[in-house]
Amino acid sequence: MTRAFLDVFGVPDAFTGIPMPGRTDDRILQDALRRAGLEADERKLDAFRSRYRLALAEEIERPHPGKRVMPGVVELLRELRRRDAVGLGLLTGNYEEAARIKLEHFGLLDFFEFGAYATDAADRNGLVPVALERARARGFESQTPRDVVVIGDTPLDVLCARSNGAVAVGVATGGHEAETLREAGADVVFEDLSDTAGFIEVLGRVRAGNREAS
Repeated sequence: MTRAFLDVFGVPDAFTGIPMPGRTDDRILQDALRRAGLEADERKLDAFRSRYRLALAEEIERPHPGKRVMPGVVELLRELRRRDAVGLGLLTGNYEEAARIKLEHFGLLDFFEFGAYATDAADRNGLVPVALERARARGFESQTPRDVVVIGDTPLDVLCARSNGAVAVGVATGGHEAETLREAGADVVFEDLSDTAGFIEVLGRVRAGNREAS
């Protein structure tokens, strides 16, 4: 994003100090523009997204010790995909093209049948209704809000779930500790997703109305 901003708007280090985790790319970009005293029309915004996509495709190939799939993610996705009543959607603050680049790099894209992205709603809380609409188009019907589960690693992910009546699952593999996610209102918190069977069992209890604090 820094490289794209410099190329399109001519401002270096535009995102230094701007919070990113859990926020949409659009909100992050708008913060950078305001701080730089700039306004951007659709042509400039499209140019930024295009340049960002190219820069990310290059950057994702560079080695970095922190770039990896978190414990248990693949195993859990495989287990959930085997269940006919479960629809797997990607709800992310990334632009759709950026999300695809990231997931394709790690071999995760094919797990997700639908999604909602920063290109669908600037406010992260507005992404759940978009994802639900796309889930219904795929034949998945939620009878109650508790049929929807949002898994994330920031307090904003938790807020996104709770603002839509969904089950909020916090995972402390990002920059926020388990206690922080609990304080944000998560229904259940895991240190990571390595215990597939345990996750399924706890999630069943939580959806039934028994709040966990694990």
